[in-house]
Amino acid sequence: MSRAAIFPDVHDFAPSRPYAEREEEEARWHDKAAEFLIGHALRVLPERVRLPARNLEGLAAQVEQAGGTLHHESDARLRERAHGLRRRLRREGLATEVVTESFAIVREAAARTLGRRHYGSQLMAGAALLDGRLVEMATGEGKTFAATLPSCVMALAGYPVHVITVNDYLAARDAEEMAPLYEFFGLGVGRVVQGMETAERRDAYACAVTYCSNKELAFDYLRDRTRLGGRTSRLHLALDRIGGAERRDGQLVLRGLWYGLVDEADSVFVDEARTPLILSSSSPSQNEGEDCLRALELARALEAGEDYRVDAGERRVSLTPAGEARLASLADGLDGAWLLAREREERVSQALSALKLFHLDQHYVISEGKIQIVDESTGRVMPDRSWERGLHQMIETKEGCALTERRETLARITYQRLFRRYLRLAGMSGTAREVAPEIRKVYRLEVVPVPLNRPSQRRRLPDRLCTTLQEKWSFVAERAGQVALGDGRPVLIGTRSVQASEALSRVLTEHGIGHALLNAKQDGEEARIIAEAGQPARVTVATNMAGRGTDIRLGAGVAERGGLHVILTEFHESRRVDRQLFGRCARQGDPGSCEVIVSLEDEVFAVHAPRLSAWLKHFASQRGGVPGWGLRSLQRLAQAASEQRSARVRMENLKLDRRMEKLLAFSGRGE
Repeated sequence: MSRAAIFPDVHDFAPSRPYAEREEEEARWHDKAAEFLIGHALRVLPERVRLPARNLEGLAAQVEQAGGTLHHESDARLRERAHGLRRRLRREGLATEVVTESFAIVREAAARTLGRRHYGSQLMAGAALLDGRLVEMATGEGKTFAATLPSCVMALAGYPVHVITVNDYLAARDAEEMAPLYEFFGLGVGRVVQGMETAERRDAYACAVTYCSNKELAFDYLRDRTRLGGRTSRLHLALDRIGGAERRDGQLVLRGLWYGLVDEADSVFVDEARTPLILSSSSPSQNEGEDCLRALELARALEAGEDYRVDAGERRVSLTPAGEARLASLADGLDGAWLLAREREERVSQALSALKLFHLDQHYVISEGKIQIVDESTGRVMPDRSWERGLHQMIETKEGCALTERRETLARITYQRLFRRYLRLAGMSGTAREVAPEIRKVYRLEVVPVPLNRPSQRRRLPDRLCTTLQEKWSFVAERAGQVALGDGRPVLIGTRSVQASEALSRVLTEHGIGHALLNAKQDGEEARIIAEAGQPARVTVATNMAGRGTDIRLGAGVAERGGLHVILTEFHESRRVDRQLFGRCARQGDPGSCEVIVSLEDEVFAVHAPRLSAWLKHFASQRGGVPGWGLRSLQRLAQAASEQRSARVRMENLKLDRRMEKLLAFSGRGE
């Protein structure tokens, strides 16, 4: 095999970029048609036929066999064999024999440096990652450890490796924990976290393997683009050097997009891909505070339904013709921007959005007097993010916070476009099969489910549908008391928002049940709280995604009592997140159980299936309850509607990003 077996042909490299990355081309109509047909054809094939994981089992067995005699060799000899692979990897590519020997050596080194050895399913995952796939491994199956296999192989071959995860804590933790293995082979390990200076970032990316968050990587990439301005190609930079100009490429922090391995890939590729990454600068605006106060005052004077309509599912407010006429009447006598119909309607629409669509302790929190956005998918605070087009300032005014300056866009990119630029891309996730068609279409990655290392012992208890929120919280508290205080087992209760977690916390306190509370307001303590959630009789209330990436280890005697019990209190807009919460229990063959306790008044039902939820509520009042098919139908309808809407938003963002790139390029502002 040739070098092209690892990376694409040189003609696929983007000529206008200062370092190595893939040329991004929009698929032609016949390619889109082929992808559509292939995607639908694969759906109807039996799982045993279409899963590439079956082909990986043989490689895992070969690695086991190849590593049989390695434990007799000295550290020096093992390193010598590893470095001897570099030439073979460059010459032969990812031939089976080379990969088998490489994995066997890395596996032996891991046993010596980290005290653990990759098991069969992790070897399979490593091979799929090296092949440029998205691996679905169940929660707790050791994705972080499995990632060291392809990372070591690529780094030994001499190519920069980026291991990308969802936050700074996990990037720093994983880099520190896995460092001894990389250092055994003489491979440097860097980490990039928020607050680092440019020189520190450059040094971190200069390492063989760099751990970073998706956000830090994206903004470093955008900053590299803006530093160079419009003349960004390698030819331009070479001509600069020949002409004696200052080396602009010395300002860059990245070395290229060679091999990217994305942990929690479904969160990065799908959930966070709904919002483009925008690099901006402060843009002071006169009379911002007065204008926001006036817009909110005018918005409160309008009548819902008559003057404006709210589409909660689409997160959109629109003025009616009657509302536009009433707004013109209310603004009569005002000067400045209020004289312009388009300007005043835009400002009042933003004010209505701030009042009707964005709520405290759900979409944002107030910390140290500042508005901080809460990621609805992860439940985490995003302190350096802000809403566009004056919405952030409108919410600050609504809550009585000090106004920040508006931001002017310097560069922007979506995650879809950024990650498609890697010459070789791979990903890991506990839940990806629901979005496999989209990931195949957008990122050109096949999803490969990897079997469990040990059979699951998770028990799913019957679902419970309550009529009201108060009834739901009371029943959740009752079940938590039964399991934790009665059985001595730990209980993890998942909620969708900060507001819901605090409402449940009050109910648990009223019932005399001690508990730990984890939501966006305790983000800094997330890992510690989750790590302790497996202790006997401990009750933990957390937003559904909190602590993702941190293992919940069972305390003494917990396994004998039945393991961790998980309660889902509201279906998420995506089925994947529900599976992620259930995946917190019964890891690695441990016992565990889970159950669903939801309400007809839950937001996901009210927004995405209002008619059916209203009918079921009426049915319950007449018949004294809701049949099992009612909850199943309600869940499927609401989540299907939400997932379709989210997918449409992501594709629209991608199209908009392409248009914005052309406009920014035309204006000379880069990406």
